[in-house]
Amino acid sequence: MDWTWILAASSFAFAMAGTPGPNNTMVTASGANYGFRRTLPVATGMGIGVAVIIFTVAAAGGAVLSEPRVHLALKWIGVAYLLWLAWRIATAPVGLAVERGRARPFTFIEGALLQLVNPKLWVMVAGAVVTYGGGAAGDVSVPAAFAVIFGGATLVSTLAWAGVGVGAARFITRKESLKLFNRAMALLLVLSLVPVLFE
Repeated sequence: MDWTWILAASSFAFAMAGTPGPNNTMVTASGANYGFRRTLPVATGMGIGVAVIIFTVAAAGGAVLSEPRVHLALKWIGVAYLLWLAWRIATAPVGLAVERGRARPFTFIEGALLQLVNPKLWVMVAGAVVTYGGGAAGDVSVPAAFAVIFGGATLVSTLAWAGVGVGAARFITRKESLKLFNRAMALLLVLSLVPVLFE
C-alpha cells in the first residue's frame, strides 16, 4: 500500500459516496426537516456502518461477496427496508410536529444498520475489494485503510448532503412545499433501487 493506492482508493470512495443514493437522500431530507445538528447522528452512523462493513469484508478476503444466497438475501431485504424508509420520508410530519419534538430524525443506530442492506454500499464494497483489495486477507493494514477511507468519504458526503437539505429548507417556507420536498426525496430513494432490481 502506497500513496498511489491511497489516492486511487480515495478517489473511488468519494465518487461512490458522493453520488445520490439511499444515504445521501435520507440525510438531505433529514437536513431539510430537522436541521444539521439533529442530522449528525444518522450521518455519523452511516460513516461508522460503512467502515465496519468494508473492514470486515476486506479482512475476510471478500468471501462473503461470492456467496449468491447472501447476495440475494441482502438485495431483497435491502429493497424492502428502503421502500419502508421511503414511505417514512414521504409521510414525515412537518411544521409544529417537528418543532414540538413529536417527529424525530433517523438515529445513529438506524444509519449504521441501514448499511447492512444498502444495495449501493454493497456495489461499492465489491468494487473496492475486487479492485484495490488484492492480497488483503491476513493483512490488517489494507482493511483498516479501507475502513478509514470509505467510512470517512461516507461521513463527509452525508454531511455535505445534509447541508444541501438545510440550504433547501431556507427556500421552503410553506408546510405544503416541505411535504412535496419530502415526497420528492422519497421518490428519489425508490428510483435508486431501479438498478438493483434489474441487475
